[in-house]
Amino acid sequence: MARLVAEMTMSLDGFIALPDDSVNGLFDWYSNGPVAVPTARPNMTWHVTAASAEHLRRTMSTAGALLVGRRIFDITHGWDGQHPIDCPIVVLSHSVPGGWPREGIPYTFVTTGFADAVKEAMALAGDKDVGLAGPDVIRQAIDAGLVEEIRVNLAPWLLGEGIRFFDHLAAAPVKLEQTRVIQGDAVTHLYYRVLPRL
Repeated sequence: MARLVAEMTMSLDGFIALPDDSVNGLFDWYSNGPVAVPTARPNMTWHVTAASAEHLRRTMSTAGALLVGRRIFDITHGWDGQHPIDCPIVVLSHSVPGGWPREGIPYTFVTTGFADAVKEAMALAGDKDVGLAGPDVIRQAIDAGLVEEIRVNLAPWLLGEGIRFFDHLAAAPVKLEQTRVIQGDAVTHLYYRVLPRL
């Protein structure tokens, strides 16, 4: 059965983006190493350290589907129809954006609520993970007690303000158990198991 795994790159002070949705240098680690990691996009190859390549390959090989929020979909322009990870994408939205869906592109738009979006993503993922991206989707999944693992790509930046990875959690406090640390260059990949609520 699919697991829900939340993963984002975050600054040391807890932000995933500035107020205008720009990410400053948070993603520098995707291009600061000698190891080429091809993606599903023909024009995109990441060049990272060997340690970060191990992390990325694990993420890509275990992802059966991604569940993302409408905001991240809009910011990325729907990844131009090809997400770097080759798997179906479920977009949780109040409405289907203009020009979508598109033939041959494995994006599903769910407008009937979070629970239906999770159900759809889990069905698409099969026995692989459902990757969660976007702070609102992740917050809803944590509050519902559905997230089994959280991965934080911790970047050595202090943004000072912006959009937080974890904000307004109704389920807080949530206890985590650190299961893995991978030290890259300009990033530390932190893996946590979400412990059952008491």
